[in-house]
Amino acid sequence: MNIRAVFFDFGGVIQRTEFQAPRQRLAERFGMDYDDMDRLVFAGETARRASLGEIKEDDHWAQVLQRLKRPASELQGIKDEFFGGDVIDYELVDFIRSLRGRAGVGLISNAWDGMRPHLARIGLLDLFQPVVISAEVGMMKPEAGIYRLALEQAQVKANEAVFVDDMPANIEACEQVGMKGILFKDPQEAMQQIRRLLKL
Repeated sequence: MNIRAVFFDFGGVIQRTEFQAPRQRLAERFGMDYDDMDRLVFAGETARRASLGEIKEDDHWAQVLQRLKRPASELQGIKDEFFGGDVIDYELVDFIRSLRGRAGVGLISNAWDGMRPHLARIGLLDLFQPVVISAEVGMMKPEAGIYRLALEQAQVKANEAVFVDDMPANIEACEQVGMKGILFKDPQEAMQQIRRLLKL
């Protein structure tokens, strides 16, 4: 079966935390270690609810500030430091752009309601069609429904699609739906695997 669509995850694939120092400094400022700070922002109950669209991203961050015992006036500084080591892989972005016309390119992301504005702000929203964001659809990877929705929006069958993600559970889930999964570890390796599948 020919591959007609390639779907990508965003965080951990296209945008990755390449430099841990800013987040580490932030953690130390609050007497926490790096993993605790990471969990506070990404793994708590309000983070999960924001990822499902049950609450707004702003409400989640308000809870983070409450846990840190800091006023709202410090929010932007805390966010800037937390994400200070995150880098967009523009070589991968250029590769994704090069796929247009050869295969459909979509995004499947577990993210809060700020993701779409973020993509627009950094000039990447037009790169993907469809853009499936968990907060907007009320489903999160590895739920089968989010993959099926992406396939439906892209108008392709599962065995005509590839999904690139950095989480083994998400790859396993997409393969159970019938898609081909690529576990992202290294950008060059992932691009090579996509080239082979698309016979480029």
